[in-house]
Amino acid sequence: MTKLHSKIVLTGALGNLGMELRETLASRADTLVSVDVKDPPDRLLDNETYIKADCAVFDEVLPLMEGADMAVHFASIADERPFEDLLGPNYLSSYNVWEAGYRHGVKRVIYASSVHAVGMVETAAGAGVDADHAPDTFYGLAKCFTEDLGKLYWTKRGMESVHLRIMSCTKEPQNARALRTWLSFDDLRHLVDRSVTATTTGFAVIYGVSNNDRAPVNNDKAAFLGYKPKDNAEDWADALLASAPPADASDRAQMCLGGPFATVPLGESGVAGIKAMSATSSEDDGAQTDGTSTDGASTDEAETQVTPDIASAKSPGETNKLPSFLTRKSMND
Repeated sequence: MTKLHSKIVLTGALGNLGMELRETLASRADTLVSVDVKDPPDRLLDNETYIKADCAVFDEVLPLMEGADMAVHFASIADERPFEDLLGPNYLSSYNVWEAGYRHGVKRVIYASSVHAVGMVETAAGAGVDADHAPDTFYGLAKCFTEDLGKLYWTKRGMESVHLRIMSCTKEPQNARALRTWLSFDDLRHLVDRSVTATTTGFAVIYGVSNNDRAPVNNDKAAFLGYKPKDNAEDWADALLASAPPADASDRAQMCLGGPFATVPLGESGVAGIKAMSATSSEDDGAQTDGTSTDGASTDEAETQVTPDIASAKSPGETNKLPSFLTRKSMND
């Protein structure tokens, strides 16, 4: 592949999806800087550098962007949690990436958004990329925030961004719902590659979904990116439908794009509902942990990389006070 960029920064590089993207991104840049809060991986690619950093801390993000012309932001907690738990990893991290990128002249940010930005939209509505925000959780609200942040930085500062509303990204479709929402790893890599190599994008939104016969969304208005998915969840239809519960039009988990995220109480895990409905569940094809607890987070709905953020961890007995990273000094230094 042709190397089009001098430096690409990938956050959430050691999450399930980040691991799938490292080689693709390295092929497009002279240098790939992979970022996560975990210890370095055992093996790095020839042109890859690893930096351990917390994206919720602006002073740790700012130097990462020096000399970069592209950032791929996949770091977050990928499940519903109480708002204060998501504030640093899912909200502030996005501000930090955009602001640090702007200060260092980054041309474009590719962001792991989510179907949960429109999770309360009905599955049968045929949602396009310009569907109004309808978040299903605080997690989905963070995706809306970052999409609007990207639009703001484009209209006010000329900084491009492509927001990937990733649906159910796993090695194979995990349940009957995934017949509509599945995104294969190959198609994910293709989607990110097209977003990175596009000549111009402005502010753009596109659904991360494979070429499924039953896909409930359409990408017509993002066709300029050249995303042409090849995989089709229909190949697994017989097995998945045989174990599926009866269809129920009164169940919002079946009728809304967000699936079980559309029905869980705010602050409570939606991934748990996804795992409960999965026809298959194994550590090899969907299970990951978020690093802040022992809870498993399936990539069926954990669209972004579940990376532990130091700022989100609380010590025993700590109250929900304003985090230090929200102080004026940390945001404006």
